[in-house]
Amino acid sequence: MENGGGAFVIPYLIVLLLVGRPIYYLEMLISQFSSRGCINVYDASPAMRGIGVGQTYSTFIVMTYYASLMAVTMRYLIASFADPLPWSECNETWNATCIDSRLITNMAENSTATATTSAELYFVKDVLKEASTIHDGIGTPDWRLVLCLLVPWTCICLTLIKGIKSSGKVAYFLAIFPYVVMLVLLVRACTLEGAGDGMLYFIKPQWDRILEAKVWYAAVTQVFFSLTICFGNVMMYSSYNRFHNNVYRDVTIVSIMDTLTSMLAGLIVFGVIGHLAHVLEAPDIKQVVRGGAGLAFITYPDAIAKFTFWPQFFAIAFFMMLFVLGIGSNVGMATTTMTVIRDRFPHLQPALVAVGIAIVGFGIGIIYTTPGGQYVLDFLDFYGASFVALVLAVFEMITFAWIYGVGRICRDVEFMLGIKTGLYWRICWGFITPTLLAAILLYHIATYETFTFNGYVYPDGMYAFGWCIFAAGVMQLPAWAVYTFLKRKEPDWRDRLLHCFKPTHDWGPEDPELNAKYHESVYKYEQSLPRNRSILRKMYDNVFS
Repeated sequence: MENGGGAFVIPYLIVLLLVGRPIYYLEMLISQFSSRGCINVYDASPAMRGIGVGQTYSTFIVMTYYASLMAVTMRYLIASFADPLPWSECNETWNATCIDSRLITNMAENSTATATTSAELYFVKDVLKEASTIHDGIGTPDWRLVLCLLVPWTCICLTLIKGIKSSGKVAYFLAIFPYVVMLVLLVRACTLEGAGDGMLYFIKPQWDRILEAKVWYAAVTQVFFSLTICFGNVMMYSSYNRFHNNVYRDVTIVSIMDTLTSMLAGLIVFGVIGHLAHVLEAPDIKQVVRGGAGLAFITYPDAIAKFTFWPQFFAIAFFMMLFVLGIGSNVGMATTTMTVIRDRFPHLQPALVAVGIAIVGFGIGIIYTTPGGQYVLDFLDFYGASFVALVLAVFEMITFAWIYGVGRICRDVEFMLGIKTGLYWRICWGFITPTLLAAILLYHIATYETFTFNGYVYPDGMYAFGWCIFAAGVMQLPAWAVYTFLKRKEPDWRDRLLHCFKPTHDWGPEDPELNAKYHESVYKYEQSLPRNRSILRKMYDNVFS
């Protein structure tokens, strides 16, 4: 909605095809091949290990604020059992010009253009108790949201204690249940008047907005979050795969299902928004919605409040779906963090690590339950997650495509799965994906504007803090590169530097017998290469050999 409806869908699909799928396949391949998680996988080029550390750092930040959104969802889920729905009617304590969301109101005829719906006031004043500024601090946590925050962290902790196999079993429910709800909501959306206009807005491009840099930046970050690439989650899960698992089939299924799910969810939400615009007789859909969290917690509840048939059922279904989807994502992020900790400290008991992650995550999450919590959430999302992920994604592609080498990845695939890698993957890995990511990053930096929250400009100290958060993630790369260089024992600094970017001696399949065969095949290939190749010839061989 923030990026022009259909104007966003086209960049999203392009980015998904040229960036999302190639990176997703690459991360699954490299981790399944080596049975290594998001940090140890950089044994392929030890100097670049900081990429994995930085991505884990970003994942941890996302994990903490994502759980707080689940707390808000839980608050709404509990409220959905009330009759009438608490956001459907105005409350005198809000002290604002208010319209009951349950009323089918014509704003123009009733001169209520400056009034606010009860759904929005409920979200801002009852649920968040949102402050108008954080210049004087973020305020005191809301005890109801703190209790709601306990629920997702308890679910996450119990899943972590059971281990990776249980999270796979839980995924059956986490993956299937939302589709049941979405199909129910889709059927309901299609029966609403005006839904077709909303769906048309979702898929109809606004060509004047497609050239905006922020639309493409939003498309990249959405693909990153949707497929959870460049955050370490995919690598963590893939490291548990069997060596000969058909990862190409998995990538094809997941990427197609992810796209269809995104489009399905978009059609449902915009169908309901279209209905809302119809009943309010608003000339433009943009007049009845608010982007960001407001779409889930203001616009959609506002529309549900207008349902004459069993609004509680649709409210419960919608927020249960959001909660289940959120828990699925959070379990993946928490498992990534847990895997990294246990790889570094294998003697620690899984239950102890799981409880530790839950306590720390819950403790940090309390910040987001304060009146200024949403200000902090959006701030950290920008400086600690999206921006860091994009920068590290560029270096991740450079590492695997040009330091480790596209050609070597393709030979690894043939060794592991016995299949040749197609031209599409080679060209994307070697040229299109890193170039597109770098171009979007550079354009985003060149057109950078001071980050604001709904027009609110943060105090100067917050911006300094934001850049420190950003630097703490990105600077992991040079810091670990220097550490790797200093740790090497070669007497000549040139040899030391060269070996920092070469795979470690034990790089390859986890099975010792397979590892020995792999290193033998690598040695034979290297001996077959002609000497004194030109730079252009090396580049050609790297991608197409």
